[in-house]
Amino acid sequence: MATAAPPPIIKVAALCGSLRKGSYNRGLLRGAMEVAKSINGLEIEYVDISPLPFLNTDLEVDGTYPPVVEAFRQKILAADSVLFASPEYNYSVTGPLKNAIDWASRPPNVWADKAAAIVSTGGGFGGGRSQYHLRQIGVYLNLHFINKPEFFLNAFQPPPKFDTEGNLIDDAAKEKLKEILLSLYTFTLRLQGKCA
Repeated sequence: MATAAPPPIIKVAALCGSLRKGSYNRGLLRGAMEVAKSINGLEIEYVDISPLPFLNTDLEVDGTYPPVVEAFRQKILAADSVLFASPEYNYSVTGPLKNAIDWASRPPNVWADKAAAIVSTGGGFGGGRSQYHLRQIGVYLNLHFINKPEFFLNAFQPPPKFDTEGNLIDDAAKEKLKEILLSLYTFTLRLQGKCA
């Protein structure tokens, strides 16, 4: 009897829009990385955006980028899909995240034709308005976001969602993260012309 083929490996680049050490959004990504261990074929790598300089095209020399920018671009290029986590700043994405997006969009645009998902946490709407702006940015980048499920988490409503170190401890939120990751996995395979 033939054995079943292993599931295709999907590599996800995880980006956090917050640079804060105890960021709850980074906590969401750590939670997603933990949940991903239970999903065959899904690998998540956290990609740090904090070393990137402010976008300045004077730093581009003969079509090349500073080494730290090029290393970041290569991480995005090598990924099959992207998982964003970002707080909402003034109804939009954070400055550091927009900066990272802009660097990776410089020619050639390394976001193009990738699947993506967004998760966010914070007060009130849980960072939701930043997600809508990120989706608009994605249109120009040719980045394809999953539509459902959506994930907005109010970090301050009881019961506690995070511990004192910013780690996700809420089981219901972890289940929702798993739904997001499964949807991203399936959608990535569809975009790549593979059946899930």
